[in-house]
Amino acid sequence: MDFFIPEQLKEAEFNHELTVKMKEKLIDLLFEYKNAFATDKEPLGAIIGHEVDIILNVEKHDPPLLRRPAYSASPRARKALEVHMKELMDLGALRKVGNNEQVEVAATFIITWKNGKSRMVGDFRDLNTYTIPDRYSIPRIHETLTQLSQAKFITAMDSLKGFNKIY
Repeated sequence: MDFFIPEQLKEAEFNHELTVKMKEKLIDLLFEYKNAFATDKEPLGAIIGHEVDIILNVEKHDPPLLRRPAYSASPRARKALEVHMKELMDLGALRKVGNNEQVEVAATFIITWKNGKSRMVGDFRDLNTYTIPDRYSIPRIHETLTQLSQAKFITAMDSLKGFNKIY
């Protein structure tokens, strides 16, 4: 089922507090930015025009610090990690880097919730020491909140493996 066909969106469940007009505007907004959301047919969403280039310091070529072994893990966690990594590689969201295909640039580990589902987490702190910072500072919280104060809808999303909530 393609969720972003307008007829399908109209049948979706929305907060009962939304008026008919608000629901129609929300459907139009979701349809306008449908490429930002993952679907069964396209498991990766893409926010066009907001790509971020990460530039590494080339003077520190293939630094030993980046050759981190994975954190120790139980056989079950190691298997879950392999499943997550294969899925992300198949989607094109993760790839091997460096001359040596076995170089790991982040120590990875698995978090398992009470319901048995797991999530892969990467520790990129060491990689960040080799990243050239961009020249744009992170917006101040009060500036962001001022901008959001005029918003009709606020969305929080984890771009690949998490959640998307519209408030």
